[in-house]
Amino acid sequence: MKQNGSDVIEEIRIQAEAAEPAPAGSGIAALFAEHEAERYAMHNRHLNEQMVRVLRTIGYDVRFRRGKGQYLYDHNDDRYLDLLSGFGVFGVGRNHPALRDALRDVLDNDLPNLVQLDVSTLAGILAERLLAQVPYLDKVFFANSGAEAVEAAIKFARTAAGRPGILFCDHAFHGLTNGALSLNGDAIFRDGFEPLLGDTFSVPFNDLPALERALASRKIAAFFVEPIQGKGVNMPADGYLAAAAEICRRHGTLFVADEIQTGLGRTGRFLAVEHWNVEPDMVLLAKALSGGHVPCGAVLMRKPIFDKMFNRMDRAVVHGSTFSKNDLAMAAGIATLDVIREERLIENAARTGERIMQGLSALVPNYEMLKQVRGKGLMIGVEFGAPDSFRLKAAWSLLETANKGLFCQLITIPLFKEHKILCQVAGHGLHTIKLLPALVIDDKDCNWIVESFDTVIAGSHKVPGAVWSLGKTLVSQGAERRLIPLAPVPAREQRRAFGFVRQ
Repeated sequence: MKQNGSDVIEEIRIQAEAAEPAPAGSGIAALFAEHEAERYAMHNRHLNEQMVRVLRTIGYDVRFRRGKGQYLYDHNDDRYLDLLSGFGVFGVGRNHPALRDALRDVLDNDLPNLVQLDVSTLAGILAERLLAQVPYLDKVFFANSGAEAVEAAIKFARTAAGRPGILFCDHAFHGLTNGALSLNGDAIFRDGFEPLLGDTFSVPFNDLPALERALASRKIAAFFVEPIQGKGVNMPADGYLAAAAEICRRHGTLFVADEIQTGLGRTGRFLAVEHWNVEPDMVLLAKALSGGHVPCGAVLMRKPIFDKMFNRMDRAVVHGSTFSKNDLAMAAGIATLDVIREERLIENAARTGERIMQGLSALVPNYEMLKQVRGKGLMIGVEFGAPDSFRLKAAWSLLETANKGLFCQLITIPLFKEHKILCQVAGHGLHTIKLLPALVIDDKDCNWIVESFDTVIAGSHKVPGAVWSLGKTLVSQGAERRLIPLAPVPAREQRRAFGFVRQ
């Protein structure tokens, strides 16, 4: 196959990295060090080469070598503030010593793990501690991940309600396994995988009349909703969740709160629904419950729902998961709850989140493309939108023609390269950047975030300028390398829009 110039350069770079000398040693850490420089070459050969191409194109291929708390360190030992936190997995920060001690304790003491014809002591402890935080619920079912918790909740709901229908919201994200994907409100994830699970239906988020109409058939077993939608950081209207729960009760439909991303202190409360005084019939947890080490998910529910599934001895194993109650996962969950309580991370999330939102909101009057800052605690959306001035409008329109939502990359890439902040857009084709840092961030980190956004956004309002030169490069590279579906834009139009041709 004929290679273009970019592909040849990339292959030379991969080979050069693979040739870097490796330190001596033994064990997993030494194995990591020995092969770390080959990571992109190995992924090109054996894993997702398209992801490697994306990272190289946007300049995120810096080879992270270690992580501690809210920070990542690359192969040059430069420090980055991580505002993705593994999509919310590292609520207590990366490599917390309490998590390490808990996992080592399990391994060092030869605990009787996964006996199967017995019950897990650690699972009982973790279940008890979770339910103490959500006292209106009675039972816990453990899973290996958020998507698996969603799959379990679908089965529990249909069995308990005796109905087939499952309702979800437009723009929702509940996971990518087949059942969870059936509740996904974004076509980019669904397209090409149909047919999905039957009897699943969507309604607009924040639309109570639509919810009422959908439940009128009395065929809907459960309404699944994220208290704050992760894709876009879409906030519920005041009173929406409470009213939705009441409508569900009137129609005999279970109200299921997907707190996989919003739960465990992320929004400044243990559960996000607490902001609106809502008590769901089921609550789904995962991500941060793992401590960032061993995947762990949970479905918390009322006893009658649980008892419908496991109603006789011969149905004691009618649903389960081989690894779901493994001792390492349960220990990670217990240690995570301990850290959250002892370090008062829920209170810290509320305080630092408010500080960041106030700081970023104060920038809105200064920049015409910065439209809104919204969120709760440390789940924050920074939304951009079309400008009014002629010069900026031309450049914005070119990016939108090339690829909807591309403008946000003109913010995230300089944040990464120039200010060492790792963040990304809140969803495909959106103009919102989502901040999801570890709950351990401090005031210095808050200042770092606000000051960096201020500088980068200021640069985005100068045409011509370095940020818009980056935009021109992204349009050209994206079209050339087909990393993203870009519409062809004539070179002269690129130059005109980005300020390199007199208007």
